[in-house]
Amino acid sequence: MAQITARENYLRLLRGEIPEYLPTMAEPCTEGARDHLLTPIAAPDGPVYSPWGVRFVGSPENNFGAMPEPGFIILDDITRWRDVIRNPDMTGFDWEALYRDPKVFGEKDRVNKVIMTGGGDYFQTLVSFMGFENALLAMYEEPEEVTALFDYLSEYFLLVVKNAIHYTKPDVYMLADDTAAQQAPFFSPAMYRELLEPFYRRHTELALDAGLLIDHHNCGRCEDFIDEWMDMGICSWNPAQTCNDLKAIKAKYGDRLTMQGCWDNTGYISSLECPDEELTEALYAYVDTFAPGGHFVFMAGLHGDRSDERFVRKQKLIDDFYRNYARNWYKNH
Repeated sequence: MAQITARENYLRLLRGEIPEYLPTMAEPCTEGARDHLLTPIAAPDGPVYSPWGVRFVGSPENNFGAMPEPGFIILDDITRWRDVIRNPDMTGFDWEALYRDPKVFGEKDRVNKVIMTGGGDYFQTLVSFMGFENALLAMYEEPEEVTALFDYLSEYFLLVVKNAIHYTKPDVYMLADDTAAQQAPFFSPAMYRELLEPFYRRHTELALDAGLLIDHHNCGRCEDFIDEWMDMGICSWNPAQTCNDLKAIKAKYGDRLTMQGCWDNTGYISSLECPDEELTEALYAYVDTFAPGGHFVFMAGLHGDRSDERFVRKQKLIDDFYRNYARNWYKNH
């Protein structure tokens, strides 16, 4: 019998079904729009700008992911945001032409690929305007002004999202915003519920009304917010980092939440100094812990110099382990 496509296998997972084989993000099964109507994603060729004029830069150390340029502040007082922040005027904008542009979206392989769109990075957008410390101070000292700014930004965010959904007809919506550091969230659950959840919910309701599955990108120890995610209709979380109590999360939400990740990709086990035997042992424990019951995506990886012979050898070890053991875990267990 012919194997199902990577697209259908991944969608089975997000729907709460047991996939035919264990998915991996190393196997390309998703595609999405790459326009700059929202926050820039990458900056490989020098600075790029957000729709509000924030300069983003990339570097080899972060694979040229777009980050706000340090010290580039456009808003130094949250009470003055109305004088500084202007949403782009999209009157008469040709949305259909945008999403027909091959450089933005164009034709996609809808047989083999899951089509995704996304947005909703309210906290990170505030940080891009003010810098990290000033953004947090604004949330604590002037919550009404932050709420007013988010309400204004949401007019533009949702306009873009509605048109992206209409013209790209995606399968999955990714709500993407980082709300936590390695050891703790940036703010309390109460502040999350007051200032951010209402705006995230506007996006998830729009996605659910369109019949989309919802994946949430959120780095750091963000487990404090999972109950809110469940209530918003989120069914998947990436990258599910190991600073969270992942075993307890799987036990509590395992039949409702797909965890993409669950691998310590910054610690010793993923370093070039870790012996191959220890890496192999960790891979077996990793898969045997999180694969049961489904709701898991294999994302084991390394950190270090990709040109180093040890990196090449260890990456092959991981690839071989996935192919020979992890991929067919559900058929063999």
